[in-house]
Order: sequence, then structure tokens, then C-alpha cells
Amino acid sequence: MQGHSISTGVDRGTWDAFVDVFPRATSYHRWAWREVIEKSFGHPTYYLAALDASGRVGGVLPLVHMKSALFGNFLVSVPFVNYGGLLCEDKGARQALLAEAERLRLSCRAEHVELRHLDFEIAGLPARRHKVTMALRLAGAVQAQWDGFNAKLRNQVRKAEKNGLVCRTGHLDLLDDFYRVFARNMRDLGTPVYGKEFFRQVLAAHPDTARIIAVAHQGKIIAAGIVIWYRGVMEMPWASSIADFKSLCPNNLLYWEAIQQAIDLGCDSFDFGRSTPNEGTFNFKKQWGAEPVQLYWQYLLPEGRALPELNNKNPKYDLAIRVWQKLPLALTRLAGPHIVRSIP
Repeated sequence: MQGHSISTGVDRGTWDAFVDVFPRATSYHRWAWREVIEKSFGHPTYYLAALDASGRVGGVLPLVHMKSALFGNFLVSVPFVNYGGLLCEDKGARQALLAEAERLRLSCRAEHVELRHLDFEIAGLPARRHKVTMALRLAGAVQAQWDGFNAKLRNQVRKAEKNGLVCRTGHLDLLDDFYRVFARNMRDLGTPVYGKEFFRQVLAAHPDTARIIAVAHQGKIIAAGIVIWYRGVMEMPWASSIADFKSLCPNNLLYWEAIQQAIDLGCDSFDFGRSTPNEGTFNFKKQWGAEPVQLYWQYLLPEGRALPELNNKNPKYDLAIRVWQKLPLALTRLAGPHIVRSIP
């Protein structure tokens, strides 16, 4: 087995050159996300590269250190997004990267390291398997994709169009409209909202591979999402609509527009994002023909320590969620970013 050393000094070009050809890589492994997280939240980042004897990169692991009195002290690969974790070519690189991650955990006095793996599991590491992502294999043409939908779904899209809903596509020019809808929806769900600056950084870091798609009713944006595409996969990691307009089916039109744009860009797959099996968002995504792909959130943590429960299904957060839902929208937009920066 070949030995590997760990470097934190690999430059952006070398890092992305490895990521861009690695089969399991996602856009969240790329260097741009390091800059997005540092500029948006100020969290320390550790981008670990395993180098073989010749100095060639054999594996990478992006880590972000998050620490707060309310939510704890931990390292995550990668927070705020669906995927991350370890990319490596062989066992030697994997062992070296995991050993360095554990050393970092101890030096940071962190409670755990969380690795968000997509359809990949490291044997021997404890894992949560509570989430899946929903992936739709795309047809080569828009009409073929449309013909593959069931009649109910097609009628919902047509209903949106008959109700006068229209789509708009933009970039930073639509950020204010997107954020207004997103912040309202997050408040209604009882979830603290990211600051607008986070989304500004996401779009700025992806000038040619991200855009905002919005749905308007009588000139007002009532649904919107940010899409990002990478290596044949388009994803919509953030999408929201105003509940008052649910009967007009804006979400159906939003996702259909995104799917059409993915096909036009030559993408092979549309990623609807993570869901809990058999819950509402899961069933919405399933109706499009999307299939579940297992997510493995794996952990480095002290022996005997229970897996972390930092999620909105934890009963200890029930009261906080109910209170948040009743707060004025302006207050949640002001306070939310200070809270959510510590929630991975």
C-alpha cells in the first residue's frame, strides 16, 4: 500500500483538476464553495489533499469547522449543501485523509466530523441513512420528457400556465425577488433563513453555471429557485413558493422550466435534492419520475458517542420552530442569518 502525506497547501487549480475528473465528485467539492463559505459565514476551512510519493493528488477532503454555544462544535464536509465528503483513489489515501480529519477533530475539540456522501459509504464508519436525493434521468429532448409524465402532472403544469403564470430566468438581477420568496417560506416552515449575502456569493462564484428561475403572477414573483449544473447534472438546492398561491401550481411550472433548461444545456440528470422518504417533498419529486439515491452521512466521533441529532425532527426543537413561525417576517430576516450560520 502506497503511503500518502497530507497537504493543506494545494492550490485551487490542482484541487479542481482532481475533482473535475473524479467519478463521484459533485460541484460542492470544488474550490469555489470554500470561498462561498468563508466569505458568507467566516468559518475556518481545511481543504485536505492526500499526496503520493511523487506529489500527485490521490484524494481530497474539504472540511469546514463550525462552533457555537447553541449548536455545538463540529467539522462538516460540506455544510449548508447536500453533498461533500471524501474523494480518493485508493485505501492509502483514504486512511491518510481520515486520520488527518480525526487529528483535526481532536485539535479543534470538536464533537464529531460529518461526511456527507452521495451513493457511497465507507465501511466501518457509523452512518445515518435517513435521507435520499431524488434524481430524474433526462430524455434527450423536451418533448420526449413531457410525454413521459403522467396526465395528472401535465395537467398541473398546464393549470399553472392557464392561470397566467410565466417564468423568468436571470442571475443576480433576480436575487431580491428570490430572497423575498425564500425568506417568507422559511419563516412559515419555522426555519431560520440564510442571509441574502450567502446567495449572492453562490451566484457570484458560479457566473456561468448557476441561475435563478422564477415564476411570476400578475408581475409579482411567487416562486423561485436557484439551479446549479455540473458535469451533466442540474440541481435546484434552494427553491420556495408563497403558500397563498399553491392552488395556482407555481411549483410545477418552476420545476418543469428547470427541467427544460437542463435538457437544453445537455444535462443527463436533474437532481431534485434531498428528502425524507415518503414525506411530502419526497412524493412531489417522485411524481416527476425521480428515483431515490441513498445518502450516507458518516461520522468520526469518540467511541460510544451517539450520532448527532441536529435536525428539525429532533423533538427538543419543536417549541423553537413553533415560536419562529409566529415571528414577524422582518425580524426573522434580521435574526435568521445569525442563527443559521451555525446549523450545517
